Order: sequence, then C-alpha cells, then structure tokens
Amino acid sequence: MAISESVLNKYELVVGLEIHAQLSTNTKIFSSDPAHFGAEPNHHTSPVSIGLPGTLPKINKEVVAFAVKMGLATNCTINLVNRFDRKNYFYADLPKGYQITQDELPVCQAGFITILVKDEEKKIRINRIHMEEDAGKSMHDKDDRYSLIDLNRAGVPLIEIVSEPDIRSAEEAATYLAEIRKLVQYLNICDGNMEEGSLRCDANISVRLKGNQELGCRCEVKNLNSIRNLQRAVNFEFNRQIERIEAGEKIEQNTLNFDAVTGKTSVLRSKEMAFDYRYFPEPDLPALHLTRDWIDNLKECLPELPESRIKRYLSAYSLSRTDSLILTGQKEFADYFEQVIRHTPNYKAAANWMIKNIQSYLNDTGISISKFNIKPGKIAQIISLVDKGVINNTAAYRVLFAALVKNPEKEVAEVVKDLNLQIDTPTDDLGKFIEEAIGSFPDKVTEYHKGKKGVLGLFMGEIMRLSKGKIDPKTANKLVIEKLESLK
Repeated sequence: MAISESVLNKYELVVGLEIHAQLSTNTKIFSSDPAHFGAEPNHHTSPVSIGLPGTLPKINKEVVAFAVKMGLATNCTINLVNRFDRKNYFYADLPKGYQITQDELPVCQAGFITILVKDEEKKIRINRIHMEEDAGKSMHDKDDRYSLIDLNRAGVPLIEIVSEPDIRSAEEAATYLAEIRKLVQYLNICDGNMEEGSLRCDANISVRLKGNQELGCRCEVKNLNSIRNLQRAVNFEFNRQIERIEAGEKIEQNTLNFDAVTGKTSVLRSKEMAFDYRYFPEPDLPALHLTRDWIDNLKECLPELPESRIKRYLSAYSLSRTDSLILTGQKEFADYFEQVIRHTPNYKAAANWMIKNIQSYLNDTGISISKFNIKPGKIAQIISLVDKGVINNTAAYRVLFAALVKNPEKEVAEVVKDLNLQIDTPTDDLGKFIEEAIGSFPDKVTEYHKGKKGVLGLFMGEIMRLSKGKIDPKTANKLVIEKLESLK
C-alpha cells in the first residue's frame, strides 16, 4: 500500500553500515597464496587456505599495517594489544567450518568520519575496524545439478569497518559509503571496486517513532554491491518496515537479500545472534602486540587524504567546494588534476577541463582516468593556447581535444597547425560576421533592447558558425554588445 507523507514523517530511519574492504596485498592473510582477483577457479589455494588438518596460520604483517592505516585515517584508537578469534558457522564455501576474525579485541575502535550532506557536515561514528579472512565463493549457475565451489577467495584479507547507527537517510548512507571508498583508495589499501566485490556493504536498517531513543528491531541487508543499490535498499526497507508496523505487525530480525532488478528485499535467513557463532580466541595465533613507534611511523607515511586536499584546493587554488569535491572524488582523477596544474597556473580552467570535458569523455567512453591517453601536460598546453587567444574554447574542445584523443602521440602545436585552428579572422571580417548575425535576427535585437541579455548567445553562436570557429569569443562578444547598443 502507498504510505502517506504524514505517516512517513512519524518515523525515523536508523542505519548502521558494515563495510568489508578486500585489502590489496599480494598474499592472503594467513598464508602465502596469491590474493589477486581473476585467476582460474581454485588456482590460488594451498593446504592452509583450504583448511586441511594440521596446517597453521601465520599473520601477514602488511594486513595489520593496512588496517592500522585505515584506523588512523578514520580517527580511531589503535589497540596496542589485539587478538584473533574463531567465528563458527557453516557455509559450503567456508573450508574450515569457522572464520578467523576479531571479536572482543579488534585492532581499531571508536573512530569517526565527517560527511557532507546538503551542505551540512555530520559526524558518523565508527564502532570498530577489525581484520578477518574472506570465505570462498559458491557458484550456482555453472552446472544444472550441482553448486560449484571456488576457494581462490578463501583467506583473502579483509577489514570490516562497522559504523554506529548514526545514519538517518539513504543519502547519508550513500555519502558515508562513498567516503569510505575514497579513503581506502587514497590509502592504496583497496581498489574500492564494488562490482568485483573488493568493497562490499551490509546495511543494518530499523525504524522508530521520532523522539523515541530506543532502537527498533533491525534487519540486515547483505552484500550490497553499489552505492545506488544501497540507497534503493535503505529506502525500500524504510517503507516496508513502516508499512508492517502501521498494519500492527512486528518486525522480525532477519538477514535479507536485495534484488537489484525489482528493487525489493527478501528473507535470506533468520538472523544469527552473536552467541550462535560461539566466538572464542584463536588458539593457533598469538595476540598481536603493536608498538607506538611502529604506529607513529605508519602515521607519518600516510598520503594526503581527501579532506586535506579539499581544504588545499579551496585555499591555495580558490576553487569552489563543489569543484573540489568532484575533483577529489577519485584519487586517480585528483592525481591527474595535480599533474595538469604543475604545467599551468590557471587552476580554475584546469578544474573546468577536468570536470566538464575530461569527465564527460570518460563517461561517454566508459573508461577510467587511468586509461585516458592524453598526457596532463598537453591539457595544460591547450589551456595556455586559449588563455593567450591563439585558439578559442570551442575549437579547443570540439576539434583539438577530439583530435588528440585519436592521436595522443601528436604534439599540441602540430595538431593546431595541421587543422588550422589559430584565430586569424581580420577585424573587418569579424565586423561583417557581426552585421550578418544581427541582421538575421531583427526580432532578437528588439528583445535585447527590452532587457533580454540572454539572446547574446544566439548572436555569438551564429558568428561562430559564420567564422568557422576562428574568432576570439571575448573580442567578438565585446563588439556584438557595442553594435547592439549603437542600434538603440
């Protein structure tokens, strides 16, 4: 049934996220097996990762370092003494019958990140970050009679970032997930690829009457593989749970699946409680004892993080907050921008080229900035040519940029010369183009005199067409206004 706005407004959404990030280490967390994605099934395995009796795990030090880096980046307390535990449950693709994780003594606790939603900052608290191993993968569509098991992923290192239930809208949930993805990418500890499962999200969702401090019964939606699907799942569950409560029904604590096609959730299984997992300390791994000096060294080596870059773009380059947020959205994109501005002091033009031109091209072609074939220095050269009045913006993007995409090895000056893009329209010819453009639209001249300044774009477009783009827009715009004013 459709829920009225007045009913929706009675309730408050409460969301906490559990984000699993697959760490970009060469080997698995407790063995020397390769941890890379994309191998043939069951090729990245060994007696340790498939859980054969008598095998012993050994901690990968790089996993601990990556977890601590994430804790430092999210303002967590790093526990100098932490330990691993066994989480017991049965899945067909969990070879040992238990998962090695961290329960009572995780590596990081009590942190936070700040998100920006609708121009308002909000702090989302992080309960914990802990290390654990991944399970294998069950495949149900490879055989008509059997489910097949691929254990390549078994033992791949994960960190789980568990938020407090501080999220109050689908938009906040999406923004928080995007910020976590940015952080792991900037730290270079995870590629953040949600389609390949490198970053996965579970959402704990409940509702309560506004003003009520007691949390409602929550449902956990598992393995959301995109930011958009997280938003859709949160919105659907918000409405579904309100509908059940309004009908006098109880919310049952279940684990749910989200169908991306229908946009609906369905019960996957009854939710296990913590005691169902029978946690106990992992007997084959000693407690981890970290030193303050080691943590401090990791802190000193942290790269510049998104929040710091945004502040620098605002202060040093006088960019808008909107532009700064877009530029820092992905580390590789921000890195490319940084390389462009090494060659030009026109930071605003560089930002415009990144956001409007290059991003549009990437979207249209479906490639990432890492596959973009024009070197940053050449983008800076284009900006310089426009600034000097050698070519105009239209020719720069529609002709020069398009030509360089096809022939990235060519020099900018060579392409400008070959395509005859230099502005070389004599003043007399420009005057003729202006006369012709204005004469073609007498009604628009009248509109201009009545105060509709927007018609200037029409005249400029016509002049650009008549001159085949080989004019200086600033000069032409100034002369058009002078001509129109003289006709009053």
